[in-house]
Amino acid sequence: MELLQRNFRNHPFVLHIFGLHLRKFIPMSVQTSFQKAFFFAAQQHQQVPQWIKGTKDVPYAVHIGNVAMEILLAHQESPCFDLELAVQIALLHDVLEDTPCPQTILLEEFGEAVTTGVKALTKNKNLKDKNPMEDSIERILDSNPEVGMVKLADRITNLQPPPHLWSREKIELYYHEAVLLWEKLGHLNVALSQRMTEQLLVYRSFF
Repeated sequence: MELLQRNFRNHPFVLHIFGLHLRKFIPMSVQTSFQKAFFFAAQQHQQVPQWIKGTKDVPYAVHIGNVAMEILLAHQESPCFDLELAVQIALLHDVLEDTPCPQTILLEEFGEAVTTGVKALTKNKNLKDKNPMEDSIERILDSNPEVGMVKLADRITNLQPPPHLWSREKIELYYHEAVLLWEKLGHLNVALSQRMTEQLLVYRSFF
């Protein structure tokens, strides 16, 4: 852990160590898909460029890598889903929402199942009278279970100490949104549900 902390901003080093760990327990096909999706997503987010909220120098690739890690670890505990599909959706989940990448390119590179999953996780910016979170949950529940698992993994990853500029009200709203996600999607994977419960307990201390 100390070695990783010292080299945290040496991103190739971090990805190398992460990759060595992955080889111990995932099939070669998943490794190949992981590497392709991670590289593609990192390129797309860096074009913006996009950083992790609350920072000015931590690339967004760290976030998507963490989301994929939650999926990989959940599969170890509860291997009842399509890992290759879930990992690709996890790595690409914000590409349509946060980068200029067109849906046609995503479809060409990763196929219909992945693209449909990413699209389901992309916020609808044209809503008028509908709650965005409720709309998101409805679309996720109409999709493959792996999509909902990625949504859980994404929120688990985001339940870190909130940015210092966030108000108490915003922090509390974010917490209650996470509770709603857990209530609606937690049944999709036991390991992710338990992980979300733990993160919610920690996040509750911030307000």
